[in-house]
Amino acid sequence: MSETLIHVDQVSLSHHTKSVLDQVSFELKAGEFITLIGPNGAGKSSLIKILLGLIKPDSGSVKKSSKVRLGYTPQKFIPNEFIPITVTGFLKLNQKVSADFLADTAQLTGIEPILASELKSLSGGEMQRVLLARALLAKPNVLILDEPAQNLDVNGQMHLYKLIQDIHQQQGCAVLMVSHDLHRVMKESTQVLCLYHHICCMGQPESILKDAQFNDLFSDQMDELMATYEHHHNHCHED
Repeated sequence: MSETLIHVDQVSLSHHTKSVLDQVSFELKAGEFITLIGPNGAGKSSLIKILLGLIKPDSGSVKKSSKVRLGYTPQKFIPNEFIPITVTGFLKLNQKVSADFLADTAQLTGIEPILASELKSLSGGEMQRVLLARALLAKPNVLILDEPAQNLDVNGQMHLYKLIQDIHQQQGCAVLMVSHDLHRVMKESTQVLCLYHHICCMGQPESILKDAQFNDLFSDQMDELMATYEHHHNHCHED
């Protein structure tokens, strides 16, 4: 049985008397890939901040195994244009990293050609890969990714999600990823957690697709999601 790395128990949070999270409970186990989905304003980013220890819930608790090593990529990162720093300088900032491990991580994430570039000059896709590389330099067994493909074009999204899937499969780290791109991420997920202030539904992708609340929340994406998911499922079955 897989070890529980993070246990979230009855977490609630309000802001100016408005409920943001209402008794949210779930577990992230070693090697799992949980995709956290929900409409805008559902409380996803607040939940991530609680998991990272950046804010405290009003009630409930988050318990982490002593073995947890977190890697995190934020939803948005804008480098200061007045501070000249290269990609390599940013990767080494506030952490000791061996040259070999940095080189291996740069190769894995495909950022070798831009290591000498200034951080402020990067495109959106390049920046996301750099942020992912920096997270991996912490040698995490839990990766928390807050909408990593936001603002990328379709091609950039596909490449980034493929990279995340490869990292999950090759390194065996647990992944908790917030995403709106259901048809691109559902097939990789071992669990899908649908949040709308409270947990509307949670389970394997096959069961989530049949859930009435999930269908109500994402009715506009269901045709594309079903077509993509069924194609992938059939392809895997034939393999």
